[in-house]
Amino acid sequence: MWRDLGPVGRDARTQGYRRYAWTAADSDCRAWFRAQAETRGLAYEVDRNGNQWAWLGDPLAGDAVVSGSHLDSVPDGGAFDGPLGIVSSFAALDELRRRGARFTKPFAISNFGDEEGARFGLACVGSRLASGQLTADRARELRDGDGVSLPQAMEAAGHDPAAIGPDPERLARIGAFVELHVEQGRALDLSGDAVGIASAIWPHGRWRFDFQGEANHAGTTRLADRRDPMLTYAETVLAARREAELAGALATFGKISVEPNGVNAIPSLVRGWLDSRAADQTSLDTVVSAIEAAATERGERDGVDVRVVRESFTPVVEFQHALRDEVAGILSAGSDGHRVPVLGTGAGHDAGILSASIPTAMMFVRNPTGISHSPAESAAEDDCVAGILALADVLEGLACA
Repeated sequence: MWRDLGPVGRDARTQGYRRYAWTAADSDCRAWFRAQAETRGLAYEVDRNGNQWAWLGDPLAGDAVVSGSHLDSVPDGGAFDGPLGIVSSFAALDELRRRGARFTKPFAISNFGDEEGARFGLACVGSRLASGQLTADRARELRDGDGVSLPQAMEAAGHDPAAIGPDPERLARIGAFVELHVEQGRALDLSGDAVGIASAIWPHGRWRFDFQGEANHAGTTRLADRRDPMLTYAETVLAARREAELAGALATFGKISVEPNGVNAIPSLVRGWLDSRAADQTSLDTVVSAIEAAATERGERDGVDVRVVRESFTPVVEFQHALRDEVAGILSAGSDGHRVPVLGTGAGHDAGILSASIPTAMMFVRNPTGISHSPAESAAEDDCVAGILALADVLEGLACA
């Protein structure tokens, strides 16, 4: 499975992945998912929001156990973020069949669409729509960098966008959702464990900073006469680093657009997108407010207008303690009583979105470098196998006699 999926959406120059929602690469990934489902005799379906499902047992019976993740990527992302969870889910099912396990509950593997938000700027679109955290009207307003709307992109990929929206009936039939994911950090590497469990997801969000200045000639305009928004943006980037360090939080400007974007032109507009995360809401609010204040203060000095728009936000997610403890108990029993590490994470996931509607849990597989969202993202084969076996143990404990 890993070899078949590996080449899809991979850029030959960077060796990173560009599997953006509702593109040709995404369609190839979705075709791969469907083929894996049909090869195993699973009932395949696509829900109203474009999320894929592969069912064993009656989907309408209720109290289903679901495992899965996503197949899309960030720009030049790594191979493991998302796909490891789906490949492992299919492999765990194979392992359970090898064991002769008898399912007493419906079981499904899911691929949630547009988790990374690389194309339309909002993460976890598929799970947000399903859970009602993103309205259909708001989703229809989403556009990519070329001005293509989400409905247009879905329709071009062969999916009817008319039905997008909350899917409470489907979620009500799910008793537990377990997502396996490569760790996006080095906690497991430092502890010497191959597999861990998530305790909570930090609150996090994305903010767009618009710096409006005045376009002018770079070669003739005196420095004193300029209203250069790039100066204000640069100071804001530095302020983000300072404020994050003071609060023990994270703040990153990872995307920028410039108008008119000419080498010999002073910009009229600079847009920068801030991603910020912290262990608690107070710290996050403190960091973002301080960055906004620094931007405004510098803008006044530069003659630049500053506008800040919060584009997305996810509050702290505490995974359901009962399910988390049940998963921990299953894994500890399978490791001769060794306590499986329980980790917090600053990364958002579909499991975090869905946790507001259904019981969810997350498992992590060791990442020896901690690098993620990069072609250098990695996990050892032995650790991936350990993750599959651990996931199989959990699914057997949750869904089998």
